Amino acid sequence: MDHSRAPVLEALQEFRRRGDVVFGPPGHKQGRGVDPRVADVVGMDVFRSDVLSLNGLDDRRQSQGVLSQAQELMADAVGAEQAFFSTCGSSLSVKTAMLAVAGPGEKLLVSRNAHKSVVSAVIVNGVEPIWVHPKFDAERHLAHPPEPDDVRRRLKEHPDAKGMLLITPTDWGTCADIRGVARVCHEFGVPLIVDEAWGAHLPFHPSLPPWGMDAEADLVVTSVHKMGGAIEQSSVFHLQYDRVSPEALKQREDLLGTTSASSLVYATLDGWRRQMAEHGQELLDGALHRAERIRSAVAGLPGLRPMGQEIVDAGLAAEFDPLKIVIDVRELGITGMQAAEWLRARRHVDVGGSDSCRISASVTHADDDETEQVLVDSLRALADGADSIERQPAVRLPDPSSLELEQAMLPREAFFAPAEHVPAERAAGRIAAEMISPYPPGVPVVAPGEVITEEVLDYLRSGVEHGVLIPDAADPSVKSLRVVARSAG
Repeated sequence: MDHSRAPVLEALQEFRRRGDVVFGPPGHKQGRGVDPRVADVVGMDVFRSDVLSLNGLDDRRQSQGVLSQAQELMADAVGAEQAFFSTCGSSLSVKTAMLAVAGPGEKLLVSRNAHKSVVSAVIVNGVEPIWVHPKFDAERHLAHPPEPDDVRRRLKEHPDAKGMLLITPTDWGTCADIRGVARVCHEFGVPLIVDEAWGAHLPFHPSLPPWGMDAEADLVVTSVHKMGGAIEQSSVFHLQYDRVSPEALKQREDLLGTTSASSLVYATLDGWRRQMAEHGQELLDGALHRAERIRSAVAGLPGLRPMGQEIVDAGLAAEFDPLKIVIDVRELGITGMQAAEWLRARRHVDVGGSDSCRISASVTHADDDETEQVLVDSLRALADGADSIERQPAVRLPDPSSLELEQAMLPREAFFAPAEHVPAERAAGRIAAEMISPYPPGVPVVAPGEVITEEVLDYLRSGVEHGVLIPDAADPSVKSLRVVARSAG
């Protein structure tokens, strides 16, 4: 296929060249009605390019096939049989993918280190989750993806499960054995969905971890805005084989997705695909060498411990994405949240993620010598200035096994059941009616339907005292919890 083409961008360029006068949405009329104060911040071109797909980029019959051409090019670029764009972000794409495989009341294996968007999908879709617990790394207090044997064991226990949802790479860059898990799923005749939100770049360089389509997954969801070059909310479904019906996937996406898709998202997805198809290996080669230099420089700084190949050598993960610079800061006597706040306030550097133990910085094809130097200099300043950061009470990290909570009710049933609020000191032993997700990375410590324990309460409350954000809890201070009323539980 001709990857020098970008059908959506070309159609947008033609729309602007024609100078069509539009008497439909959007109401700002390609910027004519925009407050100049808004345009001064975001630019007029944003509004000039905000065009309806139908009767805008294409006619109402879609006779030019603008979007379908762009999707075919994407599928060809990444080695998928089919690709579908979504402008609602991968949070919604994952819900769609799950619903394309398992309907309400049906079982689906789900990796328990899933983002809150996945647990939200379990609640909305009404599927019965069969949790596959990740491999916990006690030294780093980190969850790595589950292994093929974990999936095989759960499929043997639940032969009526409709498929498996695997999350890889994790927020911290550790990766699953996708091929191994896929083959186990296929052995049982069910599809593997991969939430590869952090992996849109993986198809475009041989030194990166295996890409889901190459590793025999059936359906892969990527967030191109995370490690790629499209704007926020850009997401793509990639499909192969015949275990997931493309018709069902399209219908579920139509059920959940927007009817006002953003041409800005479509255009940037299209342009990023062209960039990667033409120059991806070269651009990512530069990013990989840059990340290697950064990791080497950080390793020489006192109190900072970058994560790397050692987690693969130790058998904790199948692969890791070297473009994720994950740095343990505990030897500085501070937490990752404190480090992130210090870097933002003192150096105007915003890291990608932080928790009680570490920070992470994503290196992409967009970085250059200047941003590399800024990051290294800022981390050096953090190492030098950590003694000035006020010490706070430690987050009381539980034993990893304490995070495997009993599932007493289905998440959907618990979420919609009659509920009551109880003081935290009386919440142990009660069934949660809410998600409680320290953020970032946003993986629920407690999901609806799970039995709350003293160890988890102690962890959450000490985290809040330290500054951990828990935005999805009814009471973000975790002084009280929303639990299933006794009459319902």
